[in-house]
Amino acid sequence: MTPSQRLWSRSRDDLVREVTRLGFSAELAELMARQLQSPKAIDRMTSYVRQAHPRSEEMLVDEMLSICAEIETWREKKASQEAQARYNAMLYFGALRDDEDDP
Repeated sequence: MTPSQRLWSRSRDDLVREVTRLGFSAELAELMARQLQSPKAIDRMTSYVRQAHPRSEEMLVDEMLSICAEIETWREKKASQEAQARYNAMLYFGALRDDEDDP
């Protein structure tokens, strides 16, 4: 097992332990871990479970969906920033090339 797989597995196990401690099924926790995908997101979910003590599965799933939405928003923002930086570079360096062609 690679180090990143061990980290993901450890995060998943922590989430399963906290969710089952509240009386929910381990299968639900494992499904949430798969949906969250990254150890950092799984750790955020585990922290929520420890602090909020949700009383229903709906509350757990709602928080998981909220975390997923925040991650997707962050990814879109980063992709937009990257595209904007490339566009700005194209305008800047393209403008220099156009100026060099003039006698």
